[in-house]
Amino acid sequence: MKKILVPVTVMLVMASCNSNDQATRLTTFKTIEVKYPVTAKDTTVVDNYFGTLVADPYRWLENDTSKATAEWVKAENEVTQQYLSQIPFRDAIRKRYTEIFDYEKYSAPFKQGKYTYYYRNSGLQNQSVLYRESAENKEPEVFLDPNTFSADGTTSLSGIRFSKDGSMAAYNISQGGSDWQKLVVINADTKQQTGDTLDLKFSGASWKGNDGFFYSTYEKPKEGSFLAGVTANHKLYYHKLGTPQSEDQMIFGSDTNPTRYIGGGVSEDEKWLFISTANETYGNGIYVIDLSKPGSPAVPLTRDMKNTVNVIDNDDQYFYIQTDKDAPTGKVVAVPINNPAPENWKTIIEAKPEVLSASTGGGFLFCSYLKDAITRISQYDMTGKLIRDIELPGIGTVGGFGAKKDEKELFYVFTSYTTPPTIYQYDISSGKSSVYKKSEMKFNPDDYESKQVFYTSKDGTKIPMIITYKKGLTLDGNNPCMLYGYGGFGVSLRPSFNTSTVILLENGGVYAVPNLRGGGEYGEDWHKQGIKTSKQNVFDDFIAAAQYLVDNKYTSRNLLAISGGSNGGLLIGACMTQQPGMCKVAFPAVGVMDMLRYHKFTAGAGWSYDYGTSDDNKEMFEYLYGYSPVHNIKVASYPATLVTTADHDDRVVPAHSFKFAATMQEKQNGSNPVLIRIETKAGHGAGKSTKQTIEEQTDKWSFMFYNIGLEPGYK
Repeated sequence: MKKILVPVTVMLVMASCNSNDQATRLTTFKTIEVKYPVTAKDTTVVDNYFGTLVADPYRWLENDTSKATAEWVKAENEVTQQYLSQIPFRDAIRKRYTEIFDYEKYSAPFKQGKYTYYYRNSGLQNQSVLYRESAENKEPEVFLDPNTFSADGTTSLSGIRFSKDGSMAAYNISQGGSDWQKLVVINADTKQQTGDTLDLKFSGASWKGNDGFFYSTYEKPKEGSFLAGVTANHKLYYHKLGTPQSEDQMIFGSDTNPTRYIGGGVSEDEKWLFISTANETYGNGIYVIDLSKPGSPAVPLTRDMKNTVNVIDNDDQYFYIQTDKDAPTGKVVAVPINNPAPENWKTIIEAKPEVLSASTGGGFLFCSYLKDAITRISQYDMTGKLIRDIELPGIGTVGGFGAKKDEKELFYVFTSYTTPPTIYQYDISSGKSSVYKKSEMKFNPDDYESKQVFYTSKDGTKIPMIITYKKGLTLDGNNPCMLYGYGGFGVSLRPSFNTSTVILLENGGVYAVPNLRGGGEYGEDWHKQGIKTSKQNVFDDFIAAAQYLVDNKYTSRNLLAISGGSNGGLLIGACMTQQPGMCKVAFPAVGVMDMLRYHKFTAGAGWSYDYGTSDDNKEMFEYLYGYSPVHNIKVASYPATLVTTADHDDRVVPAHSFKFAATMQEKQNGSNPVLIRIETKAGHGAGKSTKQTIEEQTDKWSFMFYNIGLEPGYK
């Protein structure tokens, strides 16, 4: 069936708001004319789910390699750019955001062999550069510069692993943000490539000596789209340097009983290979192979995949493991190496009400606890004896408490919604912290404040939310507000600084982040309250957050925007289709929008622990069908919507966003625009170039400000 694109004219009238005495400048903007492409509909595509017939007229957009889809993408991008180009202050926002972004950025340093490595971006480089220096020579030298990988900066360095003595390394390259990556082996001393180049997905190298390493990958899809094809059978391999990947030895995995996710890691002493297996995004098994005895079998420590189990360290007597088995917030156990059956596991760090994330460094355990989304750190010895509660720089998020056994210091990063990342050096013995690198960004945290509130969701559950704004802001309902959410896969939204939100904050705006159910802020019980047939709790929590902000006059519905990506994109799609009037602007990004078919692409079936699938049973199908964003768009007046996705997203394939945008454009019954912005040479989010980031955020804030009637204070 030939797909013909025909322009249709829609007139857009901007919302009118009364001006006030605050920093915001509310006004009425001129009408912008939009000509949507008409997306061809194939009425013959109908699926039968347990007796219910479901039409899927835009399924042809799932074929991301077809000429018709390419023409549609081009036409939609042209419409979007024509609209955005008419926003009078777009260039001013771009200029200001470029100024904000242009400051020196560092990662926390890490030691490998005789060198200390760190990432640095001079300000506007598309990709951060990996530098190193030694004790003998403190002059930094470039080790890897990913800006040389491609002319346009869209090929990124997505990870690097070193051999134990630091003389060899294997680094991952992502082209256009794809999860399918190239692994390149390099002699770290000479910086010369060895010629070993591998294809893999969801893995890096785990070295054993200097002659080879373990890694995981799938077979590449043989039919259809390389990016969208199903990847279901992960396998663990060993690669010996100097041999082709086709000759690599399979260590773990099965064609007859496939496992969706398999990862392998060699212990610091190189005596053990730990293998993690999982079929869904929650729950895993752990196997161990004794590398000191060639031919040793994989011995299971646990294999039922009903809980999370992570090996964090080992010594001559014990494996040290963090698990949430019988401890929804997490505990640390010591597993006897000579008798590792679960009945012999000994708890050394008991579960607390706060969620645990454990790591090791310098021969100690570091336990990071999450208290209402705020980080607290305690240091223990390896028997579980408390050494100290570590004094942190402030109320926010800390990451990076990890180091090798023989190291005397480590580095961690502190950030919050108002504090740019600051790197601290920590003396493991004394517990003293000192500033190592401080951000030189031209932003004064003292001008802004964050406040944590607790509001009530539909079923009476108390939900925490952190609200950030400029000090002295008048709460009269006339402030622009961005409400951001996620609510899934046990992911915790912790306070962290984002240069993009400065654009909102310095224009009198409010940034609000609720910790929705489905996340991990209160452990696995909190997660389970937002999965499968309890998923509606997540949407109710977010809708209640919007209501709280309006009721307490942080903003009004005509000044409220909602935003989320991936599972958060699903959140936005579901909320705006359930309550079209909850906000003025919506930003569903790389969202899971077709809940009936998400599991038929890439590794999407692994998300079934959170979502269930339409194939499970009639009850699960009906529940998914009841909230699936693509299937619940009615003829109605929806918010001004900018859908964002990317052509190389092989995690949440862009077809989700394509079908959602096409259906929204078809059924939008109001004057608000519905546009889709499709980034090229980009993936699910990671690895974007600085140029891509600046352009995307410029378009986002321009679209929001124009549609709420806010004139930013830039020239």
